[in-house]
Amino acid sequence: MRSVEDQQTRVTAAAVAPRPVRVAISEAQGLLCAEEVVTERPLPGFDQAAIDGYAVRSVDVSAAGTDLRNEDDERIDLTLPVVGEVSAGSRQPIRLQPRQAVRVDTGAPLPTLADAVLPLDRTDGGRARVKVFRPVRSGDYVRKIGDDVQPGDVAVRAGTIIGAAQVGLLAAVGRDKVLVHPRPRLSVISVGGELVDTDRTPGPGQVYDVNSYALAAAARDAGADVNRVGIVSTDPKRLREVVEGQLIRSEIVVIAGAVGGGASDGVREALSDLGDLEVERVAMHPGSVQGFGQLGRDEVPTFLLPANPVSALVVFEVMVRPLIRIALGRRQPMRRTVTARTVAPITSIEDRKGYLRGQLMRDEGTGEYLVQALGGAPGSSSHLLATLAEANCLVVIDPDVTEIRTGEEVDVSFLAQRG
Repeated sequence: MRSVEDQQTRVTAAAVAPRPVRVAISEAQGLLCAEEVVTERPLPGFDQAAIDGYAVRSVDVSAAGTDLRNEDDERIDLTLPVVGEVSAGSRQPIRLQPRQAVRVDTGAPLPTLADAVLPLDRTDGGRARVKVFRPVRSGDYVRKIGDDVQPGDVAVRAGTIIGAAQVGLLAAVGRDKVLVHPRPRLSVISVGGELVDTDRTPGPGQVYDVNSYALAAAARDAGADVNRVGIVSTDPKRLREVVEGQLIRSEIVVIAGAVGGGASDGVREALSDLGDLEVERVAMHPGSVQGFGQLGRDEVPTFLLPANPVSALVVFEVMVRPLIRIALGRRQPMRRTVTARTVAPITSIEDRKGYLRGQLMRDEGTGEYLVQALGGAPGSSSHLLATLAEANCLVVIDPDVTEIRTGEEVDVSFLAQRG
């Protein structure tokens, strides 16, 4: 049997990232930036108020809060005339004169000569004249021009995953489009005479097509642009026609039910002259029987997966998902792994790397990870789809380990996070 690592090396060597494309920033979320986005103008583009209050010269309010007295030695408040108001978006310039104040809203352009904003809670909130109770320093509560980004700065670097903050920054610097590594196009096909779609009632010996739905969802989770073809007849002519059509439009093709069942020989025969397609045993469980090759003129990576939904999903996780992540331009295509202690014994199949469904938890006292394996004994529980739905991790067992006792450490690979 081929080792898991050898098969992964063979698969990932076939990865080809689609050419970068320019998309609207609203469509860029979750994709990898393929350019250095250099700003052409400062952000903010002008001095603006960072808070509702009064634009002032700091020197004019420096004495606020001190013991001010008039010529008759009577205590007085520091008071400034309010000579105007400026709201956010105002285009009318205002020049502030010494010992004056201008009422400003958050985001409003700062009047000329003003160097600070006096918060409302440091005043009496007056409209015609304002009493000042506490001073401000020069620059207080002001967003200075270019504080965030200066012309020539890199706003978003190549290789950055574009999230909400990056989309916001791109909009803030005036970019409506950005060059990204696009999602690889992936087609999912199910084969098997026993399959019916979910809009029909299964007859004797028939089952619902689980794989095309589950694998399409897994591919979307990994970041692919998915075409769920659904159930395709194993008639060689029809199957070849469908696969050839998907090879033209896809960077990756996944055919479920194509190994380990009655349909497998027909699938290989139908596709034999489209390219090299090998079906072999890989030293893993579940999903040891699987196929991989590069088909068509463009040598599109094509996977043959088991009919068993759990086995198909595990093979997808171990083999197909890393290929998608590489095609997306991700530097680390594998899932995050941690070490966890078992809360019950675990058994595994000799000479095969185990990928067992598990529930990962955190010990509230120590903070260490704990893991509970789900499902029955290896080799007799790979059909238990409900346990995979409950799992949040895969417990990874080395091929030379067959038994792990309670409290021993194991490697755990995260699955998609909930909530």
